[in-house]
Amino acid sequence: MPKETTKILVIRFSAMGDVAMTAPILKEFNQHYPDTQLLFISREFFRPFFHGVENLTFLPFDPSKRHKGFFGIVRLFLELRKHKVTAVADLHQNLRSRILSLLFFFQGVKRVTINKGRKEKSLLTRKKDKVFAPLQQTVERYAEVFQKLGYPFLLSNTLKQVSPAPLNREIFPPKTEKWIGVSPFAQHLQKVYPLHKMESVVYALADLGHQLFILGGTPEEEEIADSWATKHKNVRSLVRKIKLEEELQFISNLDVMLSMDSSGMHLASLKNIPVVSVWGATHPYAGFLGYGQSMANAVQIDLYCRPCSVYGNVPCYRGDFACMNNLAESTVVNSVINKLNNGEATSLSTARKI
Repeated sequence: MPKETTKILVIRFSAMGDVAMTAPILKEFNQHYPDTQLLFISREFFRPFFHGVENLTFLPFDPSKRHKGFFGIVRLFLELRKHKVTAVADLHQNLRSRILSLLFFFQGVKRVTINKGRKEKSLLTRKKDKVFAPLQQTVERYAEVFQKLGYPFLLSNTLKQVSPAPLNREIFPPKTEKWIGVSPFAQHLQKVYPLHKMESVVYALADLGHQLFILGGTPEEEEIADSWATKHKNVRSLVRKIKLEEELQFISNLDVMLSMDSSGMHLASLKNIPVVSVWGATHPYAGFLGYGQSMANAVQIDLYCRPCSVYGNVPCYRGDFACMNNLAESTVVNSVINKLNNGEATSLSTARKI
C-alpha cells in the first residue's frame, strides 16, 4: 500500500510584508523536506511571492466575496478538505485562521499556531519600565511552527548570491550605474521617514550618479513619486506602472534597497537584495527585520521612548516624532553609500549639501 503523501496547509492571509516573509522560510523547508507538499493559502495578489518554491501549491483566498464572514470560512474549509490535508501551520493567528485551523482539528488534523509573543512585545513598547531587549525574529517564529509540527530545520536566515532576472528592455534601460530601489512609504505614518527629508536623500544619491527607482502602490504615492522623478534625471517612479511580478523581477536587479519598516524591505529579501532600512516608531527588536537582513544596516536613533508600538499604528505620545525628525538625512545617505561600497567606511562628500 503506497504511503500517504504529507500535505501541510500553511495559512497567512495578510499583510503584504508578513506574507512575503513566509516565502524564504518555505524555500528552506522544502530543501530539508523535499517530499512534503505545501498548500499555501493567501490573497491572490500575493501569488508571485511563491513562484519558484518547489512542491508548493498556492490556493487563493477571497475575503470580500466567496470566503467572506464565518460561513465563507466554512466554505473555504470544505474546499480545502478535498486536498486531504495532513497538518495545518497557522502563521497568522487571527480570527479567520483560528476558525479554519480549528475546523481541521475537529477532523483529527494536527495544527500548530504561531506564537506571536504579544506579551514580550507589550513589554518592549510600553512607556514605563520598558524591557528593551531583542525578541525572537518573526521568520524564526514561522520556522518554529514547523518544528512543533514535527519538521525541525535550522533556519539559515541569510541572503544568497543569485542571478538577477532578465528585464523588459522596453521598460528598463541597460544598467550602467548602481541601481537603488527606494520604498519610502508604509501603511502607518509613524513608520514613514518625513517625505521632504526622504526627497533630499533621493536627490543626494542621484547627484552621485546612481539611478534611483521609487516604489509604492497607491495613487497618492504615485503622485509623490512622479513629482520627485520630474526633478532629477536619475530618479524614476515605478509606482503603479508595473505589475507585482515585474516589480519582483526588477528588484532582483538592484544593488541595494532603501526602505522603511515595510513591505519594500521584505520584497527585497525575497530577491536576496540587501536593504538599508529606516526605523522610527518601530524597532528591529520587535522581530520584523527582513529575512537575511542585518541590524548593521538598520538606520535609527536611540531614544528612551523607542519603540512605542509594534506596527507603527500608535501616534507619537511625545508629539514631536523625534525618532524620524531628528534622524539626519546625511545619516541615511551615508548608510546607503557604505552599503554600496560593501560596508567600507565612506562619507557623503560629493552629494548636494543636506
